[in-house]
Amino acid sequence: MSSASARHILVGSEEECNKLKSEIENGGDFGESAKKHSKCPSGASGGDLGEFRPGQMVPEFDKVVFNEEVGKVHGPVKTSFGYHLIEITSRS
Repeated sequence: MSSASARHILVGSEEECNKLKSEIENGGDFGESAKKHSKCPSGASGGDLGEFRPGQMVPEFDKVVFNEEVGKVHGPVKTSFGYHLIEITSRS
């Protein structure tokens, strides 16, 4: 079965998500942004979610993590929790 590891930043609005994405794409540090802005407890560790398998995260999240390009920042991804930026750090 496949597994992946990822980190994310959770914020309350699509606008804030897009702003952070553009900062990161222009050289900002994903981990530092997560520490400053993420509403998820994982923000304290730079947004790191560790390793997980399909079905352990909400479907919208899974779809990105198990299908999109590794090492890039994806989003905004809307879930019931808010808006996420997702960086897939590895997938096997």
